[in-house]
Amino acid sequence: MTKLFGYRSLLAVFLVFIITSPAIGQAQKAEAGMAQIMKELDAAGVSVAVVKDNQIVYTHSFGYADIESNKPLTDNHIFRIASISKSFSATCIMQLVEAGKLSLDDDIGKLIGFKVRNPKYPNTVITLKMLMSHTSSLNDSQGYFSLDGVNPDKNPNAAKCYNSYEPGKGFLYCNLNYNMVGTVIERTTGVRFDQYVKQHVLEPLGLYGGYCVDSLDKSRFATLYEYDDKTHKLTPDPGAYNPRTEEIKNYVMGYSTPIFSPTGGMKISATDLARYMMMHMNYGKANGVRLMKRKHSKLMQTKVSDNEGGYGLALRGAPDLIAGEHMMGHTGSAYGLYSAMFFEPKKKFGFVVITNGCNPAFMPGSDDICLMLRRSINCLYDNFIKQVN
Repeated sequence: MTKLFGYRSLLAVFLVFIITSPAIGQAQKAEAGMAQIMKELDAAGVSVAVVKDNQIVYTHSFGYADIESNKPLTDNHIFRIASISKSFSATCIMQLVEAGKLSLDDDIGKLIGFKVRNPKYPNTVITLKMLMSHTSSLNDSQGYFSLDGVNPDKNPNAAKCYNSYEPGKGFLYCNLNYNMVGTVIERTTGVRFDQYVKQHVLEPLGLYGGYCVDSLDKSRFATLYEYDDKTHKLTPDPGAYNPRTEEIKNYVMGYSTPIFSPTGGMKISATDLARYMMMHMNYGKANGVRLMKRKHSKLMQTKVSDNEGGYGLALRGAPDLIAGEHMMGHTGSAYGLYSAMFFEPKKKFGFVVITNGCNPAFMPGSDDICLMLRRSINCLYDNFIKQVN
């Protein structure tokens, strides 16, 4: 009886191995490929997540969360993800549109509390949708960490915030746009921006993260590193997790919102970002929770401008990221970090890749997706998606 049980146990183990070995092989090949990419591009660390058939099928972290202390990067670490943060703000706006509290055609000046008009086109209304699609004609020349630069009551040079083309008829990626969008959320709801996103996006999806540094576990922060092209060295940038505690103490609701950087300040892990990505991949719904209606989610993915692969509302196309696939998502870069969140909504697969520092090389003639992100996503695609299609 003991021998029979032993044979059956061995057989069970063997069958499990046979069933799972293709997946093991895919992971091993992917990890070997990622190790080579990291070596060639001097990466500090990389966290990845792969979604296939509407499921997270693989997560892994490589390299270091902190080089100086030899602290390995894990799936539990969180990063300031930079411009992917914009989609969290846009998601909240869509929720408020559904609730009848906002319209995408609203005059941004009326929403934000001071005049917002391109002086060359004083009769052209700059709408909320224009901000969200970067077609507002605004630029970052007067800074974007405060609204003072664009506020004519605070800055006599506010006119310099505007480009020469008419609002709605040109595209310029502009961080100020989304710090203003975040301010609109705060003024519309009466809830501080970071708390509103937590209550209406993160908590419903069961995600850990946020915009306020002091509300997060600092032991989970992955150090971000700036890369020096001449020395090929990585230097930590402490500005990435500046808590701005004193500024928050003097916070003015409906005006100080850029302190939390709605345009780039979300901190989250690659795995939780993948869970969030699945909500967009499924047009507003994930884990049985609907954050917005399908039509509004699709609107975020509908191009307003042909720029950046087709830019919608905080989501953009990436037709040349993976050969034969039209991906949708966003990238981020700040303080040495490079991040990517791209998905294929019809085929239900997608990727999150975040590096806390690397050689930011780009493919000649390509868009703004750096080689570290591009090559990593293609490595993951080849090993987890392409081979099993």
